[in-house]
Amino acid sequence: MSEEQLLQEALALGFANAALMNTKDLVFMPSFRPLCAENVCGKYGVNYACPPDCGTVEEMKARVLRWPRALVMQSMWDIVDSMDEDETKPAKKCHNQLTRRLIDQSGMPGLMVGCGGCGLCSPCAITAGEPCRFPDKMYSCMSAYCVFVKDMAEKCGMEYDCGPGVVAFFSMFCF
Repeated sequence: MSEEQLLQEALALGFANAALMNTKDLVFMPSFRPLCAENVCGKYGVNYACPPDCGTVEEMKARVLRWPRALVMQSMWDIVDSMDEDETKPAKKCHNQLTRRLIDQSGMPGLMVGCGGCGLCSPCAITAGEPCRFPDKMYSCMSAYCVFVKDMAEKCGMEYDCGPGVVAFFSMFCF
């Protein structure tokens, strides 16, 4: 699948926006990592794809930069309170499922970076001391990678702050 086909397929699947960029143009902010420890999402320490178990900031950055290109995907949702997990969780799940569908359809090797921590298993196998059930499909979120999402969105010509009552979620397929 060509880059242009990948881009068109993302839009056909229902993403509000999609754009291609070089991964070397991403900005990584190690200062974001402590935000994960605040555990607002509830996945810190109980999900292989999330800190502290996903890898160091340097390891995560290296995983992204292993791939020269990225398809950035955005979805927009009518959500009153972006901090309300009851509202955001289903939207993030849908966004990540669409991202995974696109990657699987592409048949291309690469790395998925989600809009939330991996939700393939509930609970994650880490909670039972078992190995990851889907290591080839597991994905970490933008925050775990310390990607400066606002900067990425701007470079892709996408709105980061969509105004009151609208929340944008972002994911990437690095290839």
